[in-house]
Amino acid sequence: MLSKARSSIRGRMGAIQWLILCGAALVLAIALGSAYLALEYRERAIKAAERDHTNTALLLSRHFDQQLSDLQYVHKDILDYVREGGFDTAESFERQMSLLSTHEMLRTRLAALPHVGALNIFNKDGWLINSSEMWPVPDLSIRDRNHFLEFTSGRATPEVLVEPVITKLTGVWTTVFVRKIVGREGNIIGFASRGVEPSHFQTFVASLALDSDTTISMIHRNGTVIARYPHEPAMIGRNVSNSSAFRRAVENSGNISGRFVGLSGEDKVGAVRSLHNFPIMIVSTTKTATALADWRAQTRLQFAAAALAVIVVVLIISLIVRQLRRQHHAAQALLSEKSQHLDTAINNMTQGLLLFDAQGSLVICNRRYIEMFALSPDIVKPGCKLHDLMRHRKERGTFSGDIDSYCAQFLDRHGDETRDIVVDVPDGRVIHVIYKRSPDGGWATTVEDITERRRVEAKIEHLAHYDSLTGLPNRALFQQHADELLQHTAYTRFAILYIDIDEFKRINDSLGHTIGDEFLKAVAARLHQSVGRDDFVARLGGDEFAVVQRHAHSEDEVEALVARIYAALRTPFDCRGHSLSADASIGIALAPDHGGDLHGLLKCADLAMYAAKAAGRRTHRLFEPSMETEANQRRALELDLRAAIAEGGFELHYQPLVDLSTSAVTGCEALLRWRHPRRGMVSPAEFVPIAEETGLIEEIGDWVLRTACAEAAQWPDHVRIAVNVSPIQFRTQALSLKVAAAIAETGLDPRRLELEITEAVLIADDDAALVALNQLRELGVRIALDDFGTGYSSLSYLQRFPFDKIKIDRSFVKELARGTSIIKAVVSIAADRNMVTTAEGVETDEQRSVVHALGCTQMQGYLFSPPRPAREVRPLFAVQGERKRAVG
Repeated sequence: MLSKARSSIRGRMGAIQWLILCGAALVLAIALGSAYLALEYRERAIKAAERDHTNTALLLSRHFDQQLSDLQYVHKDILDYVREGGFDTAESFERQMSLLSTHEMLRTRLAALPHVGALNIFNKDGWLINSSEMWPVPDLSIRDRNHFLEFTSGRATPEVLVEPVITKLTGVWTTVFVRKIVGREGNIIGFASRGVEPSHFQTFVASLALDSDTTISMIHRNGTVIARYPHEPAMIGRNVSNSSAFRRAVENSGNISGRFVGLSGEDKVGAVRSLHNFPIMIVSTTKTATALADWRAQTRLQFAAAALAVIVVVLIISLIVRQLRRQHHAAQALLSEKSQHLDTAINNMTQGLLLFDAQGSLVICNRRYIEMFALSPDIVKPGCKLHDLMRHRKERGTFSGDIDSYCAQFLDRHGDETRDIVVDVPDGRVIHVIYKRSPDGGWATTVEDITERRRVEAKIEHLAHYDSLTGLPNRALFQQHADELLQHTAYTRFAILYIDIDEFKRINDSLGHTIGDEFLKAVAARLHQSVGRDDFVARLGGDEFAVVQRHAHSEDEVEALVARIYAALRTPFDCRGHSLSADASIGIALAPDHGGDLHGLLKCADLAMYAAKAAGRRTHRLFEPSMETEANQRRALELDLRAAIAEGGFELHYQPLVDLSTSAVTGCEALLRWRHPRRGMVSPAEFVPIAEETGLIEEIGDWVLRTACAEAAQWPDHVRIAVNVSPIQFRTQALSLKVAAAIAETGLDPRRLELEITEAVLIADDDAALVALNQLRELGVRIALDDFGTGYSSLSYLQRFPFDKIKIDRSFVKELARGTSIIKAVVSIAADRNMVTTAEGVETDEQRSVVHALGCTQMQGYLFSPPRPAREVRPLFAVQGERKRAVG
């Protein structure tokens, strides 16, 4: 190591000259770079000042452009006053405008505006005849003014001329805005003039936060200085049209920026911006020296830094020689330092480190190993034998094996080159040991305490297979467990129960997610209490659970478990102050009866669960092969439904609604029909539930609504159309918009449209339903409650919702012979609320007579007419019309 250090010193001695040359080049580069940066920053400083003054000039030009434009509104008021007074001649203008009343008018109008200057009125000869500032007015004339001469020259002139002048009253430079006033024949009958003094400009500019060396000037296009800030009386009225900067500004339409030579010969930087509506330019400048003040300070610092850098370079190069002469001592110090660093690194490792030679003597042992096993540094030190080390560990209780056999594994030179093992120590910790043999027969061992890592891994493993809310196994672990059982179905029969909690969404929406979570945890606990010791309960997600019942030797055992589950769920339990109970739809599949693979078995359980839900929920179903057939048929029917929607395969039939008193047809109910290309007519009871389940009912319902409205628009005005609305359509919250669109599209009177809903709409969300029904009533649409009495039949619905009609279900009409009390009650309730009652399913004259006697308003049924296509229904209206004319 030392010889290498000396060789390194001799090698570096020959490089001294190169270092000196490099240092000189570096000094030159610093000097050139500093000069270049100084010039670059100077240019940037000038550009920044130019940009600031451009913004200032632009701001002021826009401000005064707007303010001076506002002054012209007073001129326009005078013109309106002249026109309204009918002063068409110079004589009438002078006579009327020289009155005291006109003076008062001028004072009044200007009093409401910010004070800028007086408004003066002159006759056509240029004599002052009135003023807002004084009364009476002195004898003053503007005949010698350029603007007067311009207006009276006979040439075409603008409506307003702007000219800087010295006023004859105050002797102060003022910018006057003069408007000529012409009669109906186009001749000049007078002038209106208003002046703006420099002080107005200076007052505004003084309110801005400008630095002390900034100069703002307002210059007329003829070169006259109108105003200046800071105020300098000698400059006001001075003409600068001969200056090169002014000529350049005029040539560029009054919009330039850059460096200028001031009137006093100073070098300046600034910008010029012209007013858009007036021949005035705003000039914003500052001294170039001021703009470069910060740059000078920065440059001084930069050159100071460059000089310092040169000094540092020279010092470094001079020190290199001395450093090279001491390289030998520095190499030894470096070696010692590296040795210390290595010791520090070894002793601060998170792992224990051991290094043994071929004879089993300890070479290196770091502090972490000693601390890990609570060993004595006096024993565990370089030179300690492996046997002595392991004996010491056994004394401290951190080793429990046989010392000789353990040491033999390491001392055997023909053993494994590498070994990676995990061992458990007596105190419960888990230790990871990695052993690697070196070519000289020694070996290195690293020892790491992985107890915490294993705990974290176990926690991650738990989270991957268990539900975080309920603590139950999740879908992945459930499928793994079921798959393992399937491997032993020759010895063990088991059942899979898919459990869907009914009405959980209602609890979650009405009581909140916190109560919903507590509810699910309580359900999980009840399920766990219901199953046997060997059974397996899992949460699949949302409100779906599953149970694997082992040793399900018969269906009776499964039925007994289902009964226990229902009993547990239906028993009320407290959920943060809410007394709740649950119910479920349960699907059951048996293994191996219903399948020998996991996918098929889970599919059977899922089909059985959906069969239970289709049967009205709150029940259970054991899988049957017909369920899969029915599911396939439903899927095929769904595909046919989608095709029918795309191809227009639906049609509407209409069944008349007849007034029981007059036997007149008062309306028709639109009934959906599907003529299947292979199956013929498909019953709505068969395809409507599928349409509702898949959401297709919305598109079908929209078509029914538009088609029925379009057909009814061709019927007599007294015949209404009734359209059924599914609960699914109510959930879209856009039903009223769709109804309004259908009415607008077809031109149907909304009072002729009647929407029929069932109690299911109200049960799902009565508050939302009330909002939707009120929106429909505001459109003028009538609302009918269909199939009343077949559902929950809550009389509170009739009090809360704005129904126009109640339709009594055909089942009550069919059972008239057994009793009429229900129909009487419904008719009585409807009569109290001025509702129409319609008896459905009237098929005999006897039924017609009874419902008429009970007070029903209308009837509907095969006694009068079955549902018919539109072309067959229209003649009924014609026959009815003929009967009316015959009676008449």
